Amino acid sequence: MPPGDQGGDQPGGPAGGQVGGQASDPAGGLVDDLRGLPIVAGLHDEQLRQLAAAGEEVHVSPGQELFRHGEYADAWWVLIDGTIDLVRRTDREETVVGRMDEPGRWAGGFRAFDPQGVYLATGRVATAGRVLRVPAGRLRSLCDAWFPLGTHLIQGVFGTARTIESTVRQRDALVTLGTLAAGLAHEINNPAAAAVRATQSLQAVCATLLSALNRLAGAEISASQFLQLDELRREVVPPPGPVDPLDLSDRQEDLSSWMAARGVDRGWAFAPALAAAGADTAWCDRVGDVLGAGGLGDGAHGGAALAPAFEWFASTFDAPRLLTEIGESTRRISELVSAVRTYSHLDQASMQNVDVTQGLESTLVMLRHKMPARVRVERRYGADVPTVDAHAGELNQVWTNLIDNAVDAMNGAGTLRLTTSHDDDTSAGGGAVIVEIGDDGPGMPPEVAARAFEAFFTTKDVGKGTGLGLDIARRIVVERHCGTITIESKPGDTMIRVRLPLRQPSAS
Repeated sequence: MPPGDQGGDQPGGPAGGQVGGQASDPAGGLVDDLRGLPIVAGLHDEQLRQLAAAGEEVHVSPGQELFRHGEYADAWWVLIDGTIDLVRRTDREETVVGRMDEPGRWAGGFRAFDPQGVYLATGRVATAGRVLRVPAGRLRSLCDAWFPLGTHLIQGVFGTARTIESTVRQRDALVTLGTLAAGLAHEINNPAAAAVRATQSLQAVCATLLSALNRLAGAEISASQFLQLDELRREVVPPPGPVDPLDLSDRQEDLSSWMAARGVDRGWAFAPALAAAGADTAWCDRVGDVLGAGGLGDGAHGGAALAPAFEWFASTFDAPRLLTEIGESTRRISELVSAVRTYSHLDQASMQNVDVTQGLESTLVMLRHKMPARVRVERRYGADVPTVDAHAGELNQVWTNLIDNAVDAMNGAGTLRLTTSHDDDTSAGGGAVIVEIGDDGPGMPPEVAARAFEAFFTTKDVGKGTGLGLDIARRIVVERHCGTITIESKPGDTMIRVRLPLRQPSAS
């Protein structure tokens, strides 16, 4: 590739304000210097003079940065003499990915044809020399005047590439949206249905409670007896923890037998609520004593009040339980809605301070319907992990793809590992956050791991994979957030590591 990247139209000054060199008159000597460069072969003297007049000759010195990775490429840089390294930061170190070391090598300028173009590397002077800097807008004007067909072709290439990229992203987003919408509907349906059932039961319980009070009044119990019954009701406290099902069943049987022996109609219907609340036969004896109907087969005074009394007790015990169930169901629905809001960030700005741990958790909620029962989630979240400057919705799309792939790789059973940590390497603009998503599946062969981030490459069966997930994850992490994404895989241990800088370049 040429050392060039993509450029932009800001003819006022050097890209990113990084150049502090001195300019010289473009006439005369500069035209002679340009004449021998391969990049301008075929241009006549008048065109060379126009090119020299459109730009400026800049003297550069070692260590000077001419342009930076991720910034809008506002200028076209042509090397006259000297050496310029093209540098990219990967993980904790910088790598020279290209070098402009021959007169005529060039970089940038493509924003003349693509408004979204950015530099894909940082241009740093290695040895002193000179460059011609032409603002992207002036380069576009010269190209339009000299070879308009070529300009249209170049612009078409960039436009086509952008369109294809946008279409691929939109398709993947729609596929993800459809999957998440189905899962969300399933997740919300359960608590919503539970709330509806509890509401209907509560209506019946309230009607029963009022009916029981009416029957108690008809049995002509005294005010003192009713107050004693209410005191007994308050004494019943549900067990603090889970109750053994066999013990609960035995207690229900005892209560049902106690009421049947004393002629209480439908005692079997009241027994479950009484047993679940913690009542026992000794407590029932005290109720019978208050009503004067505690003896076996007692049909004397007070026996008529036993049935409505226990019906009233059961209703008062059922009502709080149903209210708690409604509260839990609606709380669960509220949590799901909150998770969706966190996941999509529809009510927040595009670039913001993002908590990656919160993003991982909201993604787990959205994918819960796809999580097999035998897949265990192991969280290793760092306590001091700071927020990062990021497009939150795009990062959540990355977590969705990576977690979904990890779950698929385990074939229904295994451990999903989520780890976050902070790399405080200050040389990287304040450090970075590292997110690791791992699984204990069969792993990737080296030849598969080497191609995992290629567009349309997939190892899944036909109809089960698009080959777009990891490619889009790479684009979001690397191109949109100036980060890195790598794979380490062996049988039983696959780890995808995402490294995100804490702060993004302002122009990107």
